[in-house]
Amino acid sequence: MLKAKQATLILLKIGFLIGIISCQSQKENEAPSQPVGWNIFDTPTDASLRGLSPVSDQIVWASGSKGTWMKTLDGGKSWEVGLIAGMDTVDFRSIHAFDGENVIAVTAGQPAQIYKTTDGGKSWQLKLIESDQAFFDGISFVDENRGYVFGDPVGGNWMIYETLDQGDTWNLLESLPKAEEGEAGFAASASSLYASGEEIWLGSGGSSSFLHYSPDRGKTWLKYRSPLIQGEASQGIFSLCSIADEKIVAVGGDYLQSEDNNHNWGVFSTRSKQWEEVGSSSPAGYRSGVTLFPRFSWLITVGPSGADFSKDGGKTWETFSSEGFHAVFESRDGGSVWASGAKGKIAKLIF
Repeated sequence: MLKAKQATLILLKIGFLIGIISCQSQKENEAPSQPVGWNIFDTPTDASLRGLSPVSDQIVWASGSKGTWMKTLDGGKSWEVGLIAGMDTVDFRSIHAFDGENVIAVTAGQPAQIYKTTDGGKSWQLKLIESDQAFFDGISFVDENRGYVFGDPVGGNWMIYETLDQGDTWNLLESLPKAEEGEAGFAASASSLYASGEEIWLGSGGSSSFLHYSPDRGKTWLKYRSPLIQGEASQGIFSLCSIADEKIVAVGGDYLQSEDNNHNWGVFSTRSKQWEEVGSSSPAGYRSGVTLFPRFSWLITVGPSGADFSKDGGKTWETFSSEGFHAVFESRDGGSVWASGAKGKIAKLIF
């Protein structure tokens, strides 16, 4: 009888423990309803960081004013900082990291140059130098070898360079999209260029705001006028991201009006090749960066006045933080979202 009672007690305890583990597992698998905020790191620089490239949950690179590059290899616990080629007066607003050692960094403004490091930032090699008319605005890589850098129009055409060897050599596309007079790009987050597969998307602003599109790696081009505010040099598309290659999400507005949410975003259907109708909800001000976090089907957008998210593909937006940032990107391993901003600010999304 005693042994039977002991056996029953053991079975009850086992069942209780299984229940606890099951509840914990279920809770861990439940998707959060919204982002909590940002974990802001203590970094060793006060540079304005508009270039951002998170490789994984552990490896993140950033670049910006005063020739600054910065990286973490341990998820933000420690940071290494330095100068790109000793150029302490240049703003590097575009950066793409392949890993902890190999990185492409691009200037915004003069001199318009592209650099590469293969030793984790210890040394940088000049890969391209452009004319004094050039101003580079953004960068996008399709895979480990092929990528694009674009700049403001020169001679009536957009400037788009392609690399096929991980940034060692760059060639200007033979066919370049034409620009309207007064049309320009924005280097606020280096993310108004998006390339995937054979397709290239470029968002513009200024006198006119268009979504320029090539279905064949730049051989031919189409353009679609955007619904975002335009007409002034401070207005238009500032950032693009894709939802499953079926929709292109564009954010922006007027950077001189940081809290104005007038026509500051849009969604373009890649199937119908038309801008979709949007609701009355919108991000709460000018937004310079947007990214998709597929893990929870969230769009995350940032700007100087705060950050917003959408969990329905942009139909509705909610503000979840008043922290200001320039750029936001999902890590390429899909596990985290990072943002960068003024005065050396780097943060990781909390959810």
